[in-house]
Amino acid sequence: MEYLWWGLVFLTGACVGSFLNVCIFRIPQGKSVVFPPSHCPSCRQALQSVDLVPVISYIALKGKCRHCGGKISVQYPAVEFIAGILFLLAVLKYGPTLAALRVAILFAVVVAATVIDLRHRIIPDKLNLTGLILGLPFLFESREVLVANSIGFLVGGGVLFLIAVLSRGGMGGGDIKLAAVMGLYLGWKYLLVAVLTAFVAGSAAGLIMLVFKIARLKEPVPFGPYLGLGAVVAALAGDRIILWYMGSFVF
Repeated sequence: MEYLWWGLVFLTGACVGSFLNVCIFRIPQGKSVVFPPSHCPSCRQALQSVDLVPVISYIALKGKCRHCGGKISVQYPAVEFIAGILFLLAVLKYGPTLAALRVAILFAVVVAATVIDLRHRIIPDKLNLTGLILGLPFLFESREVLVANSIGFLVGGGVLFLIAVLSRGGMGGGDIKLAAVMGLYLGWKYLLVAVLTAFVAGSAAGLIMLVFKIARLKEPVPFGPYLGLGAVVAALAGDRIILWYMGSFVF
């Protein structure tokens, strides 16, 4: 019975990931995520239920459209699988609670933001606004959440806005808004963990890319993926990181 429960949680996340693929493809183009129904990008044939089973359909169809044989991007099963795993981790961490649902929705937002930013170098306002709207009801989870997460929203947007001003445009508007949305879900303490993780990971990745000449010194690098990573780390291990910091540096 326990395995069935965890399988259901993974499947729920994978199904959300399937919808995220639609958002990732359509939102940057200004298209509706509801109409028309999912279809093959090559032959435009509407997809049936057998084509839309998360991860499994891709494997069964060997990464090709059932109608025209066109290649299906590996992004589709990858996003579905990652979303499924993240939903599992959220429930493992917080149990079947509102906190787990809040974190799972945050994970969905940052997964979509990460892929869109990698592909298009933008984080659409529509995605950030959706994350904001979905996150607002969770403020009333408790008085503690209301205070911490309201402050997190202001701190998230404020910190990255200040960085953007000081760096004279070194931070995009989409990044600033995403950080604010992350603060709404995480609260100000975990938000600081997320932002710090993002900057450390981004700096390390940038250094590696410079050393191996993958990127140039002044070449813009999408920051959304690092914010997404920071959000995942903060949500799943923020409490341990804060305790470690307090024990190591606070006397």
